[in-house]
Amino acid sequence: PGSGGSPGRALRIGSIAVSLAVRGPRFRKLKIGAGHRLDVKASGGLVLGIGHGNKLLTDLYNCHLPKVYTVGGLFGKATDDFSDTGNLVEKTTFDHITREKLERILAVIQGTNQKALLMYSNIDMKTQEAYELAVKGLIRPMAKSPPIITAVRCLQFALPEFQLEIHCLHETQQYLRRMVHEIGLELKSSAVCTRVRRTRDGVFSVHDALPRTRWDLRSVQEAIGSCQLKVETELEKTLG
Repeated sequence: PGSGGSPGRALRIGSIAVSLAVRGPRFRKLKIGAGHRLDVKASGGLVLGIGHGNKLLTDLYNCHLPKVYTVGGLFGKATDDFSDTGNLVEKTTFDHITREKLERILAVIQGTNQKALLMYSNIDMKTQEAYELAVKGLIRPMAKSPPIITAVRCLQFALPEFQLEIHCLHETQQYLRRMVHEIGLELKSSAVCTRVRRTRDGVFSVHDALPRTRWDLRSVQEAIGSCQLKVETELEKTLG
């Protein structure tokens, strides 16, 4: 059998004739690539490229788009890997922590990272170019840089637990866990990370994601079609 479509052979089962024919290639190679990785302790959206989409993954990487996470924390203990499943290192008190104190620390983190963002973006903020880029939301490093937090806010606070929304560039999930640990230290306590969930990766949000029950050809084709325009728009805006 081959692409020419040779005649099939007939099998007789009882009194029913069944015609069998094989046409087309035996198999087809399909290249699938992954975008920004998620480690084994993280969850959320993971962008995949299929076929030509692998080239688009590279183009999107070169856009250096921010990602958004919801990060859970627990005050009162520290572990060797900054997660709540690591080996316990110490326990501390946390009753003195308030939401206002936490938000002050978050404001300091955001201010410090804002300076780093401008430095690594190589932008003179006194120029018209800088103003236009700021309006378009395009001030970001266009080359590799250390992890940068572009925005952070407290979503929930109920001692000893808290939850943050973190917008960032060039991070790893372990970096975010360490950040939770350092927040605990700044508040004269300790903290471990209970969850890291990516809710947005550039132009993609978790609302674009396909749950496991929809991993079929039709759903994948529909997902590609629905995301195509916003990918093209972002590439045109950022890379020209």
